[in-house]
Amino acid sequence: MSCADCPHSLQRSSYPAGFWGLTRRTLLKSLFGVGLELPFFDHIANATRNKDPRRSRLTPGDRLVFAFDDRKGQPITPEDILIGERPAFAYPMDPITEVVRSRFRLNQVLLIRIKPEELSERTREHALGGLVCYSAVCTHTGCDVSAWHGPTQNLVCPCHASFFNPKDRGRVVGGPAPKPLAILPLEVVDGVLTVKAPFIGRVGFNKKKK
Repeated sequence: MSCADCPHSLQRSSYPAGFWGLTRRTLLKSLFGVGLELPFFDHIANATRNKDPRRSRLTPGDRLVFAFDDRKGQPITPEDILIGERPAFAYPMDPITEVVRSRFRLNQVLLIRIKPEELSERTREHALGGLVCYSAVCTHTGCDVSAWHGPTQNLVCPCHASFFNPKDRGRVVGGPAPKPLAILPLEVVDGVLTVKAPFIGRVGFNKKKK
């Protein structure tokens, strides 16, 4: 017996004309009656589609704020980043809503100030004086580049010991990382470090295809 002969099959001919052309709005009207306002159901549907703004990607114009410690959430000024100090971790903040985009890992960046004359030419063109900003996500397996090797002044990923040279566009100088850290161009707006343009270079790592 074919499906067409099955007594429980849904035959178009068994239903009123126009049934199969029902829209979501028409169906809601028929199911819930005219007493309920449809915008109520649209609101529920839209709410499920809306993303958490904290998970959105950084955007040019975002302000940088401290990611951790007692200054967490405070806007960062150029004067906050000093030569000789460990890199500071930061997240972008929407300047209008003041929502910190901290729920998307690829937004995490680190700031470091180096003597301008020690920066390579290709690094200097994206730096503010000696202040440079890099992605804090390792290009090997995506761990946080959270360590600092003082003697060599290199950024280090502690997971597999990848070393990156902040003086030369985050170039890999040791370990298994296959490519440099992405650099983030900045500018100063109203005294605060602000994202000038998207990352230069791919952020994070490429997953191997199975």
